[in-house]
Amino acid sequence: MTSANFATPSDSNTPKSNAKVGLSALGIALAMLGLGYASVPLYRMFCQVTGLNGTTQRVDAAQANAVAITDKQMSIRFDANTAPGLAWDFRPERATETVTIGARDMATFLAKNNSNRPITGTATFNVTPVQAGIYFTKVQCFCFTEQTLQPGEEVRMPVLFYVDPAIIDDPDTADIEQITLSYTFYESTKG
Repeated sequence: MTSANFATPSDSNTPKSNAKVGLSALGIALAMLGLGYASVPLYRMFCQVTGLNGTTQRVDAAQANAVAITDKQMSIRFDANTAPGLAWDFRPERATETVTIGARDMATFLAKNNSNRPITGTATFNVTPVQAGIYFTKVQCFCFTEQTLQPGEEVRMPVLFYVDPAIIDDPDTADIEQITLSYTFYESTKG
């Protein structure tokens, strides 16, 4: 019987090889960690650009002034919610409004702190149907900053917006008759 000769790495190459594998694994782990931290802002940026999941667009007043006003109208429904445990009343001043596509309009939401302590809240928002998100554009909104209400304080919070005229030419939005703008307030956590 003959024995096969197997090549074995020399003892001097094994530590170098192990070090390469270890450094490669560490590099991959660090890259994955970095991607994990970057994924939230990257996803938010992607949603803002594409309108994914009903994310609205945001422009300044100068950009809004350049938008062409059409002769077509659309119904906008306003929805207001609070997270469980947030001691606020939060509601739209008007539940629906008919707006001219391309024209700036303003909706007002009312919020009242029913607790005996100051509460800072942050609003999340979306638009449905989701394919309308890319065409719903905010010029000014309370949702861009935290809102602090003192005990018993009631405030009016405006949203300045318009519906982009490009919605008219998009076959995916051709049969949309109403857009719903929905907000949910959560208590802000510090730190």
